Amino acid sequence: MVITIDGPAGAGKSTVARAVADRLGYRYVDTGSMYRELTAAAMEHGIDPDDGDALAALVGTAPAAGVDLRSEVVSARVSAVARHPQVRERMRARQRSLAHDAVLEGRDTGTRVCPDADVKVYLTASLNARAARRAADLGLGAAEVGDTIAARDQGDAEQLAAAPDAHVIDTSALTVAETVQRVLRLVEEAS
Repeated sequence: MVITIDGPAGAGKSTVARAVADRLGYRYVDTGSMYRELTAAAMEHGIDPDDGDALAALVGTAPAAGVDLRSEVVSARVSAVARHPQVRERMRARQRSLAHDAVLEGRDTGTRVCPDADVKVYLTASLNARAARRAADLGLGAAEVGDTIAARDQGDAEQLAAAPDAHVIDTSALTVAETVQRVLRLVEEAS
């Protein structure tokens, strides 16, 4: 079974997807981290974020150990790296190869990576809720993080669409446990 969990930054995708994968004994695939790894590797190799061919050739190259993939500098550049069609094509092929008894989370896993997934979920939340969550994770101010999230949403607009058959869950007022339970119910219904 393949389960996809998509949505914007701070909606709870990673936390929920990891918990669902753990509960089901499935592989957890964080597609966003794959793009973050590419972004960090590109920064280390001095590759211009506008050079799509050079970036595509770097897909699969890990950055140096200890690089903070969730840092604001990586977050600010990941959309520019991920926007290239040749990068997305190579990355999607890598992601599809991992899609067996798996929970994939990202921005377009249900629309483009695994459009035939058994269960598709799209998590959303208000910008304020997302900024507060992300700020708590990073130890930064919510206003500063909110600006970064809004800019990423704009840069990732093409990928930020729920699949027509996705189950949309607004997590603004839900706990992680409540959200996980809703996703597990959807998986049970699809089994």
